[in-house]
Amino acid sequence: MRSPAAYVRGVRHPEAFHGRGVRHGFFEGWYIKLVSEDRAQRWAVIPGVFRGLAGDAGRDEAFVQVLDGLTGRSWYHPFPLDAFTASDREFDVSVGANRFSSSGVTLDLPQLRGRLEYSSPMVPWPVTASAPGIMGWYGLVPFMECFHGIVSFGHGLAGELEVEGAATSFDAGRGYIEKDWGRAFPAGYVWLASNHIDAEVGADPEASLIASVAIIPWLGRAFRGSIVGLRHSGRLHRWTTYNRSRELELTIDDARVHWVLDGPDGRLELDAERVRGGLLHAPLRTAMHQRVEETLDARVRIRHTAPDGRVLLQGWGECAGLEVFGDTAAMLKL
Repeated sequence: MRSPAAYVRGVRHPEAFHGRGVRHGFFEGWYIKLVSEDRAQRWAVIPGVFRGLAGDAGRDEAFVQVLDGLTGRSWYHPFPLDAFTASDREFDVSVGANRFSSSGVTLDLPQLRGRLEYSSPMVPWPVTASAPGIMGWYGLVPFMECFHGIVSFGHGLAGELEVEGAATSFDAGRGYIEKDWGRAFPAGYVWLASNHIDAEVGADPEASLIASVAIIPWLGRAFRGSIVGLRHSGRLHRWTTYNRSRELELTIDDARVHWVLDGPDGRLELDAERVRGGLLHAPLRTAMHQRVEETLDARVRIRHTAPDGRVLLQGWGECAGLEVFGDTAAMLKL
């Protein structure tokens, strides 16, 4: 069980490890996206840890997952639990010889080997006393099923990796980092992220989008919760359940996800094209299961309009991560 001091520290540092002292029914994973300058290399690397339910310690393990975002191939590398170490004060995670921190990544995996440095500072979702990160005040609620954090909307990459044995430069590439922790993933959700936004209006090389809607268990019932952030023009624009943004449209079919939101920062229209992806392992309460399809080859049409009607940003989010999982029909009914 986490101590009160550890809980408070975790609230202040969503990027850090939240599982110190938790022995049962817990997972935590960091999603680290690496894209080369020419976008020909698109990889996601996910280090993490899983603790099974009480009496089922055989399920405990550390892991590093790898996704080739262009081909959809994926690999799950399990490690003994004691191969995992992480700081509860900052972003600094190791799984075996693989290390992930605020300065860069060191990889020793069959698919990826080498060291990449971050050539520009990470840009996190702001943390305040009343809203510790992307979840707003919900991040203060200890019984949430799943917590989410944005470690970096985007940062530069420098260095070279052996990609399946071939030396490959990531100089002037772009990275992105987010994370999840808690007891299990939501029973149904859509997740979308891109920090390669080719804009016709409001061009900004630092622009970045993160958008998610999910089934949120709450006091014996459930609601549909949204967290959306679009960072451009030097500020973060937000459409979230907790800032009273309104969902005007949300449709999901086999070809696309169409989503329109209205809030204090204006109107946001998203139209994502679905493509086939690779299978990643995701946490249930009892084990890590291969069940979530993800791609880094989706595209999303983005249009951000100010409250006064001015178009602030319009264009295509490329190299987009997209997951549509679970009982989305039930989610749409909430």
